[in-house]
Amino acid sequence: MSAKQKRLDELRRTLTEISPRAAFEAMDSGAVLVDIREADEVAQGSPRHAHRIVRGFLELQIEDRVPDLGHPVMLMCAGGARSLFATRDLLDMGYSNVSSVAGGFTAWKAEELPTEVPRTLSDADRGRYSRHLLIPEVGEVGQLKLLESKVLLVGAGGLGSPAAFYLAAAGVGTLGIVDDDVVERSNLQRQILHTDDRVGTSKAASAQATLSALNPHIHIVPITERLTASNAEALLRDFDLVVDGSDNFATRYLINDVCLRLGKANVHGSIFRFEGQVSVFWPGRPQTAESEDRSPCYRCLFPEAPPPELAPSCAEAGVLGVLPGVIGTLQAIETIKLLLGIGRPLIGRLLVYDALQQQFMELAAQRNPQCPSCGRPAEEIRLHDQQNACAV
Repeated sequence: MSAKQKRLDELRRTLTEISPRAAFEAMDSGAVLVDIREADEVAQGSPRHAHRIVRGFLELQIEDRVPDLGHPVMLMCAGGARSLFATRDLLDMGYSNVSSVAGGFTAWKAEELPTEVPRTLSDADRGRYSRHLLIPEVGEVGQLKLLESKVLLVGAGGLGSPAAFYLAAAGVGTLGIVDDDVVERSNLQRQILHTDDRVGTSKAASAQATLSALNPHIHIVPITERLTASNAEALLRDFDLVVDGSDNFATRYLINDVCLRLGKANVHGSIFRFEGQVSVFWPGRPQTAESEDRSPCYRCLFPEAPPPELAPSCAEAGVLGVLPGVIGTLQAIETIKLLLGIGRPLIGRLLVYDALQQQFMELAAQRNPQCPSCGRPAEEIRLHDQQNACAV
Protein backbone atom coordinates (compact mmCIF):
# COMPACT_ATOMS: atom_id res chain seq x y z
CA MET A 1 0.00 0.00 0.00
CA SER A 2 1.35 3.43 -1.00
CA ALA A 3 2.04 6.18 1.51
CA LYS A 4 -0.74 8.25 -0.06
CA GLN A 5 -3.28 5.47 0.36
CA LYS A 6 -2.25 4.92 3.95
CA ARG A 7 -2.73 8.60 4.63
CA LEU A 8 -6.18 8.58 2.99
CA ASP A 9 -7.24 5.54 5.03
CA GLU A 10 -6.08 7.29 8.19
CA LEU A 11 -8.03 10.43 7.30
CA ARG A 12 -11.19 8.43 6.61
CA ARG A 13 -10.91 6.81 10.04
CA THR A 14 -10.48 10.12 11.86
CA LEU A 15 -12.55 12.59 9.82
CA THR A 16 -16.23 12.86 8.99
CA GLU A 17 -17.44 11.89 5.53
CA ILE A 18 -20.93 12.64 4.29
CA SER A 19 -22.81 11.15 1.34
CA PRO A 20 -23.77 13.40 -1.58
CA ARG A 21 -27.47 12.95 -0.76
CA ALA A 22 -26.93 13.91 2.87
CA ALA A 23 -24.87 16.93 1.77
CA PHE A 24 -27.66 18.04 -0.56
CA GLU A 25 -30.21 17.80 2.25
CA ALA A 26 -27.89 19.60 4.69
CA MET A 27 -27.72 22.58 2.31
CA ASP A 28 -31.44 23.10 2.88
CA SER A 29 -30.67 23.53 6.57
CA GLY A 30 -28.00 26.16 5.92
CA ALA A 31 -24.83 24.06 5.66
CA VAL A 32 -22.27 25.41 3.19
CA LEU A 33 -21.03 23.19 0.38
CA VAL A 34 -17.64 24.26 -1.03
CA ASP A 35 -16.47 22.89 -4.36
CA ILE A 36 -12.65 22.97 -4.16
CA ARG A 37 -11.91 21.65 -7.66
CA GLU A 38 -9.88 23.57 -10.23
CA ALA A 39 -11.54 26.07 -12.55
CA ASP A 40 -11.39 23.77 -15.58
CA GLU A 41 -13.16 21.04 -13.60
CA VAL A 42 -15.85 23.38 -12.30
CA ALA A 43 -16.44 24.63 -15.85
CA GLN A 44 -17.87 21.21 -16.68
CA GLY A 45 -20.46 21.45 -13.91
CA SER A 46 -20.80 21.98 -10.17
CA PRO A 47 -23.45 21.38 -7.47
CA ARG A 48 -26.15 24.01 -7.64
CA HIS A 49 -25.67 26.84 -5.10
CA ALA A 50 -22.24 25.56 -4.05
CA HIS A 51 -19.47 27.98 -3.12
CA ARG A 52 -16.45 27.55 -5.35
CA ILE A 53 -12.93 28.07 -4.00
CA VAL A 54 -9.94 26.53 -5.72
CA ARG A 55 -8.11 24.22 -3.32
CA GLY A 56 -4.95 26.33 -3.37
CA PHE A 57 -6.88 29.35 -2.05
CA LEU A 58 -9.18 27.57 0.40
CA GLU A 59 -7.42 28.57 3.60
CA LEU A 60 -7.04 32.16 2.34
CA GLN A 61 -10.65 32.68 1.30
CA ILE A 62 -12.84 30.42 3.44
CA GLU A 63 -13.21 32.94 6.27
CA ASP A 64 -14.65 35.50 3.83
CA ARG A 65 -17.34 33.00 2.82
CA VAL A 66 -17.87 31.32 6.20
CA PRO A 67 -16.76 33.62 9.04
CA ASP A 68 -18.43 31.48 11.74
CA LEU A 69 -15.97 28.74 12.69
CA GLY A 70 -18.82 26.62 14.04
CA HIS A 71 -20.96 26.75 10.90
CA PRO A 72 -21.34 23.41 9.06
CA VAL A 73 -18.98 23.23 6.07
CA MET A 74 -18.89 20.40 3.53
CA LEU A 75 -15.98 20.08 1.10
CA MET A 76 -16.18 18.45 -2.32
CA CYS A 77 -13.55 17.54 -4.89
CA ALA A 78 -13.80 15.21 -7.89
CA GLY A 79 -13.55 11.86 -6.11
CA GLY A 80 -13.32 12.55 -2.38
CA ALA A 81 -9.54 12.51 -1.82
CA ARG A 82 -8.52 16.17 -2.04
CA SER A 83 -11.51 17.11 0.10
CA LEU A 84 -10.24 14.87 2.91
CA PHE A 85 -6.91 16.68 3.05
CA ALA A 86 -8.75 20.01 2.89
CA THR A 87 -11.05 18.94 5.73
CA ARG A 88 -8.02 18.27 7.92
CA ASP A 89 -6.62 21.72 7.12
CA LEU A 90 -9.88 23.54 8.00
CA LEU A 91 -10.07 21.69 11.30
CA ASP A 92 -6.52 22.85 12.01
CA MET A 93 -7.69 26.43 11.29
CA GLY A 94 -10.33 26.14 14.00
CA TYR A 95 -13.43 25.10 12.06
CA SER A 96 -15.27 22.60 14.22
CA ASN A 97 -17.97 21.22 11.91
CA VAL A 98 -16.27 20.16 8.68
CA SER A 99 -16.97 17.10 6.56
CA SER A 100 -15.83 15.68 3.24
CA VAL A 101 -18.33 14.60 0.58
CA ALA A 102 -17.61 10.93 -0.12
CA GLY A 103 -17.11 10.18 -3.79
CA GLY A 104 -16.96 13.87 -4.65
CA PHE A 105 -18.65 15.36 -7.68
CA THR A 106 -18.49 12.04 -9.50
CA ALA A 107 -20.80 10.52 -6.88
CA TRP A 108 -22.97 13.67 -6.83
CA LYS A 109 -23.63 13.32 -10.57
CA ALA A 110 -24.21 9.57 -10.25
CA GLU A 111 -27.02 10.29 -7.79
CA GLU A 112 -28.46 12.83 -10.27
CA LEU A 113 -28.42 15.63 -7.74
CA PRO A 114 -28.88 19.23 -9.04
CA THR A 115 -25.95 20.70 -10.93
CA GLU A 116 -25.24 23.85 -12.88
CA VAL A 117 -22.58 25.03 -15.27
CA PRO A 118 -21.37 28.24 -13.61
CA ARG A 119 -19.83 31.05 -15.53
CA THR A 120 -16.09 30.99 -15.04
CA LEU A 121 -13.30 33.35 -15.93
CA SER A 122 -11.45 32.66 -19.15
CA ASP A 123 -7.67 32.65 -19.29
CA ALA A 124 -7.87 36.10 -20.87
CA ASP A 125 -10.08 37.30 -18.01
CA ARG A 126 -7.68 35.93 -15.44
CA GLY A 127 -4.84 37.83 -17.05
CA ARG A 128 -6.79 41.09 -17.41
CA TYR A 129 -8.26 41.09 -13.90
CA SER A 130 -5.38 39.37 -12.10
CA ARG A 131 -4.95 42.21 -9.58
CA HIS A 132 -8.64 42.00 -8.66
CA LEU A 133 -8.36 38.26 -8.16
CA LEU A 134 -5.70 38.81 -5.51
CA ILE A 135 -8.04 40.94 -3.38
CA PRO A 136 -10.11 38.78 -0.99
CA GLU A 137 -13.03 41.23 -1.14
CA VAL A 138 -13.19 40.80 -4.92
CA GLY A 139 -11.63 37.52 -6.03
CA GLU A 140 -13.13 35.35 -8.75
CA VAL A 141 -16.64 35.52 -7.32
CA GLY A 142 -16.57 39.30 -7.22
CA GLN A 143 -15.07 39.60 -10.68
CA LEU A 144 -17.78 37.37 -12.10
CA LYS A 145 -20.34 39.55 -10.35
CA LEU A 146 -18.86 42.63 -12.02
CA LEU A 147 -18.92 40.94 -15.41
CA GLU A 148 -22.60 40.14 -14.92
CA SER A 149 -23.48 43.68 -13.79
CA LYS A 150 -25.21 46.38 -15.81
CA VAL A 151 -24.57 50.07 -15.09
CA LEU A 152 -26.17 53.05 -16.79
CA LEU A 153 -24.12 56.26 -16.98
CA VAL A 154 -26.08 59.41 -17.66
CA GLY A 155 -23.69 61.72 -19.43
CA ALA A 156 -20.48 61.03 -21.35
CA GLY A 157 -18.94 64.32 -20.26
CA GLY A 158 -16.61 65.41 -17.49
CA LEU A 159 -17.91 63.04 -14.81
CA GLY A 160 -19.01 60.23 -17.09
CA SER A 161 -15.61 60.01 -18.77
CA PRO A 162 -13.46 58.89 -15.80
CA ALA A 163 -16.31 56.89 -14.28
CA ALA A 164 -16.86 54.99 -17.54
CA PHE A 165 -13.12 54.47 -18.08
CA TYR A 166 -12.61 52.81 -14.71
CA LEU A 167 -15.84 50.81 -14.76
CA ALA A 168 -14.91 49.44 -18.18
CA ALA A 169 -11.38 48.67 -16.98
CA ALA A 170 -12.79 46.93 -13.89
CA GLY A 171 -14.87 44.63 -16.08
CA VAL A 172 -18.42 45.81 -15.48
CA GLY A 173 -20.06 43.65 -18.12
CA THR A 174 -22.59 46.11 -19.58
CA LEU A 175 -22.25 49.87 -19.62
CA GLY A 176 -25.06 51.99 -21.00
CA ILE A 177 -24.03 55.54 -22.00
CA VAL A 178 -26.86 58.08 -22.31
CA ASP A 179 -25.92 61.32 -24.05
CA ASP A 180 -27.62 63.12 -26.95
CA ASP A 181 -24.84 65.71 -27.33
CA VAL A 182 -21.93 65.87 -29.77
CA VAL A 183 -18.24 66.35 -29.00
CA GLU A 184 -17.04 69.97 -28.98
CA ARG A 185 -13.44 71.10 -28.81
CA SER A 186 -14.11 72.87 -25.50
CA ASN A 187 -15.04 69.46 -24.02
CA LEU A 188 -11.57 68.04 -24.51
CA GLN A 189 -10.08 69.94 -21.57
CA ARG A 190 -11.84 67.50 -19.22
CA GLN A 191 -13.91 64.92 -21.13
CA ILE A 192 -11.20 62.32 -21.65
CA LEU A 193 -13.38 59.77 -23.45
CA HIS A 194 -13.20 61.90 -26.59
CA THR A 195 -10.48 62.92 -29.04
CA ASP A 196 -9.89 65.88 -31.31
CA ASP A 197 -10.71 63.96 -34.47
CA ARG A 198 -14.19 63.18 -33.10
CA VAL A 199 -15.32 66.79 -32.75
CA GLY A 200 -18.84 67.00 -34.12
CA THR A 201 -19.60 63.31 -33.59
CA SER A 202 -21.94 61.71 -31.05
CA LYS A 203 -20.56 61.60 -27.50
CA ALA A 204 -22.24 58.26 -26.84
CA ALA A 205 -20.68 56.75 -29.99
CA SER A 206 -17.31 58.29 -29.15
CA ALA A 207 -17.52 56.78 -25.65
CA GLN A 208 -18.30 53.37 -27.15
CA ALA A 209 -15.26 53.54 -29.42
CA THR A 210 -12.91 54.50 -26.57
CA LEU A 211 -14.21 51.98 -24.06
CA SER A 212 -14.36 49.12 -26.56
CA ALA A 213 -10.72 49.78 -27.43
CA LEU A 214 -9.85 49.62 -23.73
CA ASN A 215 -11.85 46.47 -23.00
CA PRO A 216 -13.32 44.68 -26.04
CA HIS A 217 -14.83 41.93 -23.87
CA ILE A 218 -17.58 44.03 -22.29
CA HIS A 219 -20.80 45.35 -23.84
CA ILE A 220 -21.13 49.10 -24.42
CA VAL A 221 -24.62 50.38 -25.17
CA PRO A 222 -24.60 53.89 -26.69
CA ILE A 223 -27.92 55.69 -26.21
CA THR A 224 -28.06 58.87 -28.27
CA GLU A 225 -31.30 60.10 -26.72
CA ARG A 226 -31.85 62.80 -24.17
CA LEU A 227 -33.11 61.40 -20.86
CA THR A 228 -36.70 62.61 -20.50
CA ALA A 229 -39.73 61.84 -18.38
CA SER A 230 -41.18 59.82 -21.26
CA ASN A 231 -38.19 57.48 -21.76
CA ALA A 232 -36.40 57.48 -18.39
CA GLU A 233 -38.13 54.49 -16.84
CA ALA A 234 -37.70 52.32 -19.93
CA LEU A 235 -34.02 53.24 -20.25
CA LEU A 236 -33.16 52.60 -16.58
CA ARG A 237 -35.26 49.52 -15.90
CA ASP A 238 -32.80 46.86 -17.08
CA PHE A 239 -29.73 48.30 -15.32
CA ASP A 240 -28.58 47.51 -11.78
CA LEU A 241 -27.83 51.12 -10.82
CA VAL A 242 -27.32 54.57 -12.27
CA VAL A 243 -24.25 56.83 -12.27
CA ASP A 244 -25.42 60.43 -12.52
CA GLY A 245 -22.87 62.43 -14.48
CA SER A 246 -25.34 65.08 -15.63
CA ASP A 247 -24.61 68.80 -15.39
CA ASN A 248 -28.05 70.27 -14.70
CA PHE A 249 -30.68 70.16 -12.00
CA ALA A 250 -33.51 69.10 -14.29
CA THR A 251 -31.77 65.83 -15.21
CA ARG A 252 -30.66 65.21 -11.63
CA TYR A 253 -34.22 65.53 -10.34
CA LEU A 254 -35.46 63.23 -13.10
CA ILE A 255 -32.78 60.62 -12.32
CA ASN A 256 -33.63 60.88 -8.63
CA ASP A 257 -37.33 60.31 -9.19
CA VAL A 258 -37.01 57.44 -11.67
CA CYS A 259 -34.50 55.69 -9.38
CA LEU A 260 -37.03 56.04 -6.57
CA ARG A 261 -39.76 54.53 -8.74
CA LEU A 262 -37.54 51.59 -9.69
CA GLY A 263 -35.79 51.15 -6.31
CA LYS A 264 -32.32 51.61 -7.83
CA ALA A 265 -29.22 53.22 -6.37
CA ASN A 266 -28.20 56.62 -7.73
CA VAL A 267 -24.46 57.35 -7.58
CA HIS A 268 -24.42 61.13 -7.72
CA GLY A 269 -21.60 63.50 -8.59
CA SER A 270 -21.43 67.22 -9.34
CA ILE A 271 -18.70 69.77 -10.02
CA PHE A 272 -18.30 73.56 -10.03
CA ARG A 273 -15.04 75.40 -10.72
CA PHE A 274 -12.73 73.91 -8.03
CA GLU A 275 -15.28 71.98 -5.95
CA GLY A 276 -17.09 68.69 -6.30
CA GLN A 277 -19.58 66.52 -4.42
CA VAL A 278 -20.25 62.78 -4.33
CA SER A 279 -23.00 60.80 -2.63
CA VAL A 280 -25.16 57.72 -3.04
CA PHE A 281 -28.93 58.09 -2.92
CA TRP A 282 -30.79 54.82 -2.41
CA PRO A 283 -34.00 55.15 -0.38
CA GLY A 284 -35.18 51.85 -1.87
CA ARG A 285 -32.19 49.97 -0.46
CA PRO A 286 -33.21 46.58 1.00
CA GLN A 287 -33.19 47.02 4.76
CA THR A 288 -31.25 44.57 6.93
CA ALA A 289 -30.30 44.49 10.57
CA GLU A 290 -26.86 45.81 9.59
CA SER A 291 -28.04 48.53 7.22
CA GLU A 292 -28.24 52.15 8.20
CA ASP A 293 -31.39 54.23 8.44
CA ARG A 294 -33.23 54.84 5.23
CA SER A 295 -31.19 56.85 2.74
CA PRO A 296 -32.12 60.39 1.77
CA CYS A 297 -32.75 61.16 -1.88
CA TYR A 298 -31.39 64.04 -3.95
CA ARG A 299 -34.49 66.15 -3.29
CA CYS A 300 -33.98 65.75 0.47
CA LEU A 301 -30.74 67.74 0.08
CA PHE A 302 -31.84 70.04 -2.74
CA PRO A 303 -35.65 70.40 -2.62
CA GLU A 304 -35.72 72.97 -5.43
CA ALA A 305 -33.36 74.15 -8.13
CA PRO A 306 -32.01 77.65 -7.61
CA PRO A 307 -33.10 80.37 -10.05
CA PRO A 308 -31.02 80.57 -13.24
CA GLU A 309 -29.19 83.71 -12.13
CA LEU A 310 -27.83 81.80 -9.11
CA ALA A 311 -26.94 78.70 -11.13
CA PRO A 312 -24.60 79.78 -13.93
CA SER A 313 -24.00 77.28 -16.68
CA CYS A 314 -20.79 75.32 -16.83
CA ALA A 315 -19.80 77.35 -19.90
CA GLU A 316 -20.32 80.57 -17.94
CA ALA A 317 -18.74 79.57 -14.62
CA GLY A 318 -15.96 77.27 -15.83
CA VAL A 319 -14.50 74.17 -14.22
CA LEU A 320 -10.95 73.01 -13.52
CA GLY A 321 -10.33 70.30 -16.11
CA VAL A 322 -8.88 67.72 -13.74
CA LEU A 323 -11.63 68.14 -11.11
CA PRO A 324 -14.15 65.78 -12.78
CA GLY A 325 -11.39 63.17 -12.89
CA VAL A 326 -11.37 63.14 -9.08
CA ILE A 327 -15.15 63.15 -8.65
CA GLY A 328 -15.88 60.72 -11.49
CA THR A 329 -13.31 58.28 -10.15
CA LEU A 330 -14.94 58.44 -6.71
CA GLN A 331 -18.28 57.67 -8.39
CA ALA A 332 -16.68 54.62 -10.02
CA ILE A 333 -15.40 53.43 -6.64
CA GLU A 334 -18.84 53.79 -5.07
CA THR A 335 -20.38 51.93 -8.00
CA ILE A 336 -18.01 48.98 -7.66
CA LYS A 337 -18.60 48.83 -3.89
CA LEU A 338 -22.35 48.69 -4.45
CA LEU A 339 -22.09 46.02 -7.15
CA LEU A 340 -19.87 43.84 -4.94
CA GLY A 341 -21.69 44.60 -1.68
CA ILE A 342 -18.47 45.59 0.07
CA GLY A 343 -17.37 48.49 2.21
CA ARG A 344 -19.45 51.38 3.44
CA PRO A 345 -21.09 53.30 0.60
CA LEU A 346 -21.73 57.04 0.75
CA ILE A 347 -25.36 56.52 1.73
CA GLY A 348 -26.48 59.31 4.05
CA ARG A 349 -23.15 61.07 3.53
CA LEU A 350 -22.16 63.89 1.17
CA LEU A 351 -18.44 63.97 0.38
CA VAL A 352 -17.30 67.48 -0.59
CA TYR A 353 -13.93 68.06 -2.28
CA ASP A 354 -12.10 71.41 -2.46
CA ALA A 355 -9.31 71.19 -5.02
CA LEU A 356 -7.74 74.52 -4.09
CA GLN A 357 -7.31 73.48 -0.47
CA GLN A 358 -6.77 69.81 -1.42
CA GLN A 359 -9.28 68.93 1.25
CA PHE A 360 -12.22 66.55 1.67
CA MET A 361 -15.11 67.26 4.01
CA GLU A 362 -17.93 64.85 4.87
CA LEU A 363 -21.41 66.12 5.67
CA ALA A 364 -24.25 64.07 7.10
CA ALA A 365 -27.13 63.85 4.62
CA GLN A 366 -30.41 63.26 6.41
CA ARG A 367 -33.69 62.14 4.97
CA ASN A 368 -36.57 64.60 4.93
CA PRO A 369 -39.79 62.81 5.98
CA GLN A 370 -41.77 65.48 4.08
CA CYS A 371 -39.68 65.13 0.93
CA PRO A 372 -41.91 65.54 -2.14
CA SER A 373 -40.17 62.58 -3.78
CA CYS A 374 -39.08 59.90 -1.26
CA GLY A 375 -41.68 61.01 1.29
CA ARG A 376 -44.38 59.22 -0.68
CA PRO A 377 -44.82 55.64 -1.98
CA ALA A 378 -42.71 54.95 -5.06
CA GLU A 379 -45.71 54.18 -7.24
CA GLU A 380 -47.11 57.66 -6.57
CA ILE A 381 -44.04 59.47 -7.90
CA ARG A 382 -44.81 61.15 -11.21
CA LEU A 383 -41.98 61.85 -13.63
CA HIS A 384 -41.86 65.20 -15.34
CA ASP A 385 -39.37 67.37 -17.17
CA GLN A 386 -38.24 70.58 -15.49
CA GLN A 387 -36.64 73.72 -16.81
CA ASN A 388 -32.88 73.23 -17.02
CA ALA A 389 -30.37 74.87 -14.70
CA CYS A 390 -26.65 74.11 -14.58
CA ALA A 391 -24.05 73.88 -11.79
CA VAL A 392 -23.98 72.43 -8.29
